[in-house]
Amino acid sequence: MKKTLLAATGGIVVAALALSGCSAGSSNDSGKPSGTITVLTNRTDLVNTTFKDYAKQFEEKYPGTTVKFEALTDYEGDAKIRLNSKDYGDALLIPSSTVTKDKYSAYFEPLGKTSTLEEKYNFVGDGSYDGEVYGLSTFGSAMGMVINKTVWKDAGITTPPKTEDEYFQDLQAIKDKTSAIPYYTNYKDGWPLATLEGNLGTTQGPDVRMKLASENSPWKPGTDQYKIDDLLYQTVEKKLSEPDPTTTNWEESKDLLAQGKIGSMILGSWAVTQMQDAAKKAGKSADEIGFWPMPWQTDGKFTSVTATDKLLAVSKNSDNKATARAWVNWFINDSGYAKSQGAISPVKADPTPDTLSDFKTLGVEYQELNPDPKGKEALLTDIANTAQVDIFGNVYRQKLIDTARGAASGDEESFFANLNKEWAAARTQVSK
Repeated sequence: MKKTLLAATGGIVVAALALSGCSAGSSNDSGKPSGTITVLTNRTDLVNTTFKDYAKQFEEKYPGTTVKFEALTDYEGDAKIRLNSKDYGDALLIPSSTVTKDKYSAYFEPLGKTSTLEEKYNFVGDGSYDGEVYGLSTFGSAMGMVINKTVWKDAGITTPPKTEDEYFQDLQAIKDKTSAIPYYTNYKDGWPLATLEGNLGTTQGPDVRMKLASENSPWKPGTDQYKIDDLLYQTVEKKLSEPDPTTTNWEESKDLLAQGKIGSMILGSWAVTQMQDAAKKAGKSADEIGFWPMPWQTDGKFTSVTATDKLLAVSKNSDNKATARAWVNWFINDSGYAKSQGAISPVKADPTPDTLSDFKTLGVEYQELNPDPKGKEALLTDIANTAQVDIFGNVYRQKLIDTARGAASGDEESFFANLNKEWAAARTQVSK
């Protein structure tokens, strides 16, 4: 998909689409929804509150149904184990780090044709394989920086940095003029480091995944992969991040940023509402939390990559697929989950969330990556796995941080040279 600029009205409008009651896709299970389904979720924080309300609403719409939830703390790891046992509920979030697209049909029911559903929903390509959709987005996010505006203002900064040099100057100003930690890596929890890969495509465009898969040396100046990891390396090396990354804590970090003890974190826009909630709990204004684009411009414009968060699917091994399909349809179209998270709705007709108001003011362009070509859906993952470089994970970025802070041998040049060596060797092996 080409870059699109969100209109001043704040919505992505698709003419003549009324989606609130539409089906998520065709079904071979035409039975009336009834009976009990189990839904696996990663939202341990919402399972006993918001999700209970969702279940009640669904059960009222479909009398005779019951929705039960299983919340998994380590969702990716636990769901992977469950998939192998065939006991993974009736509806679930696809564990994206462990299931490649070419394996979707082994675990999940098709929800409809890609060509049909992409007219109605955002991020359809993320859950598609070979023309079929197996998972629909629960919501989407734009990539950028969650910031405490008061901290940045106290450092004399009221507009986002346009270049990496400006970015480092701004973080240094925060360090010099405030008591806040300029940037927080969330090293210990790890998964926030994995989200940095969401910036892939910011400057190289919608086909960046295939560019990365065809590149022997992706960690070189000019590529998005280099920019993502160079920004992190230099931030740590310049001592603009937390003093001891091994003691970071995700839940605590939300409170620290909300209270002005942290200046910024690179995350998806989904994180804004969580930081705003933390600010309210601390007696602060939610308006103190802002969301700015990454410090890279193309032709004088900021760009933010948008992508799905999680994909909701129906288990291929479900004994109650009719009800599971009805749940997926209702959750995507009617629950209001995306709006409650301040996220981009999977439904194209829904308005843009208020969490992206700063982006609207700045005229940020949005970039959704193109689906991988047929037959190459697993190529990038295969190369990364063969190279043992988890670009969609956190291990190598933890090693990067250790190197940058002097806790491991080497420097940035040698670290990236080794990554390029492993990547090139993996490409050769995968192509055989």
